[in-house]
Amino acid sequence: MALRYIAMSDVEAEWLRQGGRDAYGNLPERQISDGVGVPCRHCLRNVEEGQAYLILAYRPFSSAQPYAETGPIFMHADACPAPDGSLLPPILTSSKEYLLRGYGSNERIVYGTGGIVPAEMLEQRAEELLARPEVASVHVRSAKNNCYQCRIETT
Repeated sequence: MALRYIAMSDVEAEWLRQGGRDAYGNLPERQISDGVGVPCRHCLRNVEEGQAYLILAYRPFSSAQPYAETGPIFMHADACPAPDGSLLPPILTSSKEYLLRGYGSNERIVYGTGGIVPAEMLEQRAEELLARPEVASVHVRSAKNNCYQCRIETT
């Protein structure tokens, strides 16, 4: 099974960089990275030390509904290249474990799919979940803080 890693879209990223408001209606906050633990949700790479980044509330769902979690994310303040989605993103190799959760095509959690997995088992677990007919996508989140990282689908 071929996996596709889906980052924040170019349109969303550019809109936020140009002064667009986040999921809570606030302007993103601008900070300077210390180089540790600042994963960009657009390029799916870490924001390096000394680079500017934005902190904002993000809802990775098409609509506001009971299962549409919103939370804090980081992204480069300046343009960064979107990944092609075919390779495991660098931000998914920087922690020991991640929270994976399956969602149906209706963007609702498929109960029984959520769990913490070791980083080396991430792709295997995503494939297991995506093999289930009721699972359309898998969200990857931080195991420690529950922050959204990216979405995984099949190609």
